[in-house]
This record gives sequence, structure tokens and C-alpha cells, in this order.
Amino acid sequence: MPSDSFDAAERAVFRRLNTPEKIQRFLDRDVAYNKEPDGPTCYSPRRVLRLRKAHCMEGALFGAAALAALGHPPLLLDLEAVRDDDHVLAIFRQDGRWGAIAKSNYSGLRYREPVYRGLRELAMSYFEHFYNLRREKTLRNYSRPVNLRRFDSIHWKTAEEDVWAIPEYLMTIHHTPLVAPRAASRLSKVDDRLFAAGLVGLVR
Repeated sequence: MPSDSFDAAERAVFRRLNTPEKIQRFLDRDVAYNKEPDGPTCYSPRRVLRLRKAHCMEGALFGAAALAALGHPPLLLDLEAVRDDDHVLAIFRQDGRWGAIAKSNYSGLRYREPVYRGLRELAMSYFEHFYNLRREKTLRNYSRPVNLRRFDSIHWKTAEEDVWAIPEYLMTIHHTPLVAPRAASRLSKVDDRLFAAGLVGLVR
């Protein structure tokens, strides 16, 4: 078996995840949020399947692998923040519209239906839900799509070691601004209801 191939049991899981919605549901219900208690990790999709835990980068990698099993290109989009962690999405197109799959500790930063005409529109759909615990709206930039086939040489789907080359690469590429500096300086804090809604299910 090639080193980048899934085994029969792994393929059986992916066969059940035969729509983007089912992929997201699997990440939400069957994969715990990885708080990295023993230090930073960057699990491959194989390790996510085995350990049943993932943070946003690991969830995006798993989502991209599951989308690839459905015939989609394995694409990631990086959302860049200030005073906050970045967020990574596995993105896909249906009927010319973009959607996204994501793992997050915040309820508003997960799935997006494929209804967005462009990547900027998709990225902006996360804006009001992207905030830190100081209630600051922190999303500022988005990357171009990154096709994970460029990382096939490190066996990103099945590697037993952490696949740090991928997040390291995302940090080097150009990101397009979503918010002008003047507008960013006038942003209001997140209100109580939206803040509370975003923390539903938070793993502390």
C-alpha cells in the first residue's frame, strides 16, 4: 500500500462522509476539540481518525482529505487575525459557489453552506463571529486557496509525524485585507448575546 493511502477501515469512514455536511457533522460530533495538553500538534487526517481529536488546523486537514475523497481538490483557506489565533478552513465549490468546513472551539466559526460567490464573501461571513475573549472583532485578512497536493511528498494525509510544513507555509503566503485600517479602528465590541452564543460548547 502506498504510504499516502488510507487503509480499509479508514476508507470506510470516508465513504460514510459522502457530503460536505456529513464531514462537518463528523468533526462536530465524533472528533473532540484538541486543546493540545501535551504541547502543540499538527495531526494528519489519519491521526485525527485514530485519536478522534483535532483543533482548527487539524480539522481543516481532515476536511480537505474527506472532500478529496468526494472528488474535490483539497483546498485550505487561512483567515488571519490580530490579537487572536488564525483560523483555517477546508473550502469547496458546488454549482460555482463556495462553502467551508472547519473545526473550532467557537460555534460561529464552523460550517458554511456553498452559497458564497467569491472567497472574499466567504471570508467576510466569519467576520462578526471572529472575536477574542476581550470581545474584540479580530479577523483582518484572508489567503489565497492552497492546494494540499503540493504537500503530497510529505504524505500529509497519512503521516505519523506532525505536518508542520503546512501551517508554516500558510504563514508565508500573501493575505488580502478584509478591513481597512480606519474601519478597524472604529469596530465595536461584540455584544453579550453574540459573545455567549459563540461560546456554546466551548472546551476549556
